Amino acid sequence: MCGRFSQQRPASELAEIFAAEPLAEDPGPRFNVAPTDEAMVVVQRGDRRAITAYRWGLIPHWAEAAKVGSRMFNARAESLSSSPAFRDAFRRKRCLVPVDGFYEWHREGTRRQPFAIARGDGRPLALAGLWSGWRDPEADRVVRTFTIITAGPNDQMAGLHDRMPVIVPDMAWSRWLDPQRHDPAEFHGLFEPNDEIELRIWPVSPLVNNVRNDGPELFEALTSAGRAAAPADRQPGLFDEVVGS
Repeated sequence: MCGRFSQQRPASELAEIFAAEPLAEDPGPRFNVAPTDEAMVVVQRGDRRAITAYRWGLIPHWAEAAKVGSRMFNARAESLSSSPAFRDAFRRKRCLVPVDGFYEWHREGTRRQPFAIARGDGRPLALAGLWSGWRDPEADRVVRTFTIITAGPNDQMAGLHDRMPVIVPDMAWSRWLDPQRHDPAEFHGLFEPNDEIELRIWPVSPLVNNVRNDGPELFEALTSAGRAAAPADRQPGLFDEVVGS
């Protein structure tokens, strides 16, 4: 699953990376984005691609209340085509969720140790997402929301969790975002586990467990003594070292 992530880059930088217009207000670096928070996403309508802000937790257009979205922050790849909540968005409203990293928890005895996962080359991860527009009857306005698609883990993540967010490789960004592509079958290959993108995985402070906490210390690696390490100490394979110890 994916229940927390970090967005540290400004909208202007994301717009340059994804060849999009920066339409979202820049909230500043965020290290602990949680469901129901607003976050930046990449969407495309016609020939216009934009960085904008939607609320995390998809509210289907037919929902009676917004609270439905708090349970729909992830969508399982295996059931996208059959789920009433996601099948329409899968066909017509796909997005990318650019993150500097996401968090996952590994149980070690009675303790759940949080880990951060990021690209090895420092570029943002483009997570596969779906979006929807829902009209709030009380405020008489359209609320746009999104969900992150999850699938089985690749080899790098298999020892940490049995699910992971779907990472869309750079060469597939345009195809995934294209609203003219309506056949779900052409995207199923993206949901197969692969290790094309090298990931860095490192343990982080339990501070990330509380959604009210935010700041760069949440993203810093822990040393064996449980203290935050300098960024240079982060390295691929750190997860295996910690779990195996």
